Amino acid sequence: MNISTGNQIRSAGILAVALVTALVVTSCATAPSNPAGSAEVRSKLDLLEAQPNMADLVPGEIREAEAAVTLAEQPVGKDIALGEYRVYMADRKVAIAAARASTLYAEAQRPLLSQARDEARLDARTREADKAHRKAEAAQSETEAAEATAAVAAADAAKNAQELQRQIDMLEAEATNRGLVLTLGDVLFATGKSNLNPGDTSSLDKLVVFLDQYPDRDVAIEGHTDDVGSADMNQVLSQHRADSVKSYLVQQGIRAQRISASGLGESQPVANNQTATGRQQNRRVEVIIENPPATMPTASTN
Repeated sequence: MNISTGNQIRSAGILAVALVTALVVTSCATAPSNPAGSAEVRSKLDLLEAQPNMADLVPGEIREAEAAVTLAEQPVGKDIALGEYRVYMADRKVAIAAARASTLYAEAQRPLLSQARDEARLDARTREADKAHRKAEAAQSETEAAEATAAVAAADAAKNAQELQRQIDMLEAEATNRGLVLTLGDVLFATGKSNLNPGDTSSLDKLVVFLDQYPDRDVAIEGHTDDVGSADMNQVLSQHRADSVKSYLVQQGIRAQRISASGLGESQPVANNQTATGRQQNRRVEVIIENPPATMPTASTN
C-alpha cells in the first residue's frame, strides 16, 4: 500500500471519529428531560407507598396517582405548559390519595382509640380506688395505733392510780381539796421541844419515799400547838417544829424548793383544849402533799 492510500485511510478514520463525536454531543444536547416538578411529585408518591398501613387502604387512588405521576414524568419537548399541567394533575392525584388514606386510617383507628380511652379511664378509676383503699387502710392503722396507745395509757393510768392509792394507804394520809394531808402527832417531839425524837421518824421516811416517787408534788408543812402557854411562844414552837420536819426531808434528798414550812401556833385547833386528849390532838404537824399541777391538753394538729 502506497503512501497516498494510507493517508486517505487515516483521513477517513479521523472524519468518522469526528462524526461520531458530533452525533454524541448533539444527542446529549437534544436529549429530552423530565418536566420541572415531576421528581418532587414522584417523591411524594413514594413516601405514601412506603406506608403500607396507609397505602393499602386506597389501592385505587394509588393506581390513579401512579398513572398520573408516570405521565407527568414523560418529556413534552418545548410544550412547557403541558408539562406543568401534567405535574399539577399528578400532584393533585397524590394529594387525593393521601387524604383519602388518612381519612380511612383515622376511621379504622377510632374504635381502637375509643377502647384505649375507656381503658385509660378504667385504669384511672382503678388507681383512684387503690389510692382511696390505701388511704382508708392508713387511717384504719392510725386508728388502731391510737386505740392501742390509748389502751396502754389507760392501763398505765390504772396502774399508777393503784400505786398512788397504795402509797396513800401506807402514809395513812387523807385526800382533801388541798391535796393529801398527813397528820404527824406530837410523838415526834419531846414536850415543849422542836427537835425530832430519834427513832420516831418512820412516818417521815414513808413520806420521803412518796416524794421521791412523785417529784411533781410540792409539800407544805404546818406546825400546830395546844393553848397551853402564851400564843407567841406557841407560834414560835410550831414554826420550829415545822422547820425541823422540813430539815429532815431535805437531809433525805428532797429539794428544799419543793417544801414550805409555817408555824400556826394554837390558831387552828382540831379538838377541845379543855381535855388532855383534845390538847394532844392539837399538838400536831400537818404535811400537805399538794396535788400535781394540771396539764393543759395538747392542741390537735388535725
